[in-house]
Amino acid sequence: IFGVTKAQALAVVFGMMLVTALISTLSGLWGVLVMDLFQFALKMGMVIVLAVCAVRAVGGMEALKEKLHALDVARAAGGGGGSILSFTPDVGSAWMPMLTFFVYLAVNWWATWYPGAEPGGGGYVAQRIFCARDEKHSLLATLWFNVAHYAVRPWPWVLTALASLVLYPDLVDKESGFVRTIVDPAVFPTALRGVMIAAFAAAYMSTIGTQLNWGASYLVNDFYRRFLVRRATERHYVRVSQAATVLVMLASCLVTWHQESIAGAWKFLIAVGAGTGSVFILRWFWWRINAWSEVAAMAASFVVSIVLQLGLGLRSEDPREFAWIVLITVAVSTVVWLAATFMTPPEPEETLLAFYRRVRPSAALWGPIAARATDVVAARDGLLNLMDWAAGCVLVYATLFGVGKILFGETALGLGLLAVAAAAGGLIYWDLDQRGWRTVVE
Repeated sequence: IFGVTKAQALAVVFGMMLVTALISTLSGLWGVLVMDLFQFALKMGMVIVLAVCAVRAVGGMEALKEKLHALDVARAAGGGGGSILSFTPDVGSAWMPMLTFFVYLAVNWWATWYPGAEPGGGGYVAQRIFCARDEKHSLLATLWFNVAHYAVRPWPWVLTALASLVLYPDLVDKESGFVRTIVDPAVFPTALRGVMIAAFAAAYMSTIGTQLNWGASYLVNDFYRRFLVRRATERHYVRVSQAATVLVMLASCLVTWHQESIAGAWKFLIAVGAGTGSVFILRWFWWRINAWSEVAAMAASFVVSIVLQLGLGLRSEDPREFAWIVLITVAVSTVVWLAATFMTPPEPEETLLAFYRRVRPSAALWGPIAARATDVVAARDGLLNLMDWAAGCVLVYATLFGVGKILFGETALGLGLLAVAAAAGGLIYWDLDQRGWRTVVE
């Protein structure tokens, strides 16, 4: 945007990190949550404005579709295939081999952990759940997060990206097309450029605030307080958490300096986190999962992925090699964490009983613990929970495609999909209301 060097740009980034770390250390989780409310409104509002401007610069939605079709024809003449607007990728092409498509569709969603998409739940989302008013609000807030994150937020970015393909067809670095629409006065009003930069800063600070608070909580609650200093005052732990926040911020600055691509960073995280998802899911359903299961899964995933990428030279940027990294990492880490589980003792019985009484998981794989917790009525609602999960998937995807169909002029089909989404959401609400929100959460 500013045409500055990497060092100058990173100086601005480090400044934003410093401000965010200051807010996080002074206000803690409450401050992160309140900031997120305003930051979400600002960044979503501005990317919607940018999408409207980008589409208008192309000539409107109909013109956008016509020009994208012309690009499809040109790509086909040059040996390419598939439509830019097609949901199903051109499987078998260089950028989406069949193996990679299989990994994304059948493996990635359950096997890989990365922030904000944690199979089996995790600290990123739990951070927000713990601050909800009650169980009902925590469930509804989590549902809203998934709808907003996966169904609503992508479309302004998608429309701007499609418009940039038409506006800058010869652009080598396609990722830079988004920024070009911002700095191009023929597309985006110069008077709004400062607000857009503020929106990008808000989006960045929102993520950084979450990560700093989350990372500090791990360091203090799960390491320092548990193993080093167990009986200090709460004031002491607050001070240590503030220092930990600054430490995480400095480590983030170091990583940022060596990072060249956002896409590369995400693929690296996905590859490193591959293999941990099954543990995070099964810990709710199988009493035998213990802390060593999680530690072994995380350590094995990290080591195997690093060896494959740095030792054997497999590149996460290459679609086919990325797929092999994920598959090998999942296979090896699964063997490792299963071995660690059976080679180590289970968690103490009192811990398992306390967990079972509070969470009330399905008794199917909690047999020994369920038999001892005679004061708890064994949960037999596995099919109902599976129904809610399926309805949640329908809700998110029907909303995603419904909004897209309306944007591209297929109003009737779009409204039909949104009606299906509303029905799925209503089914979830009805079921949880019938069973009682507290009972479902506990």
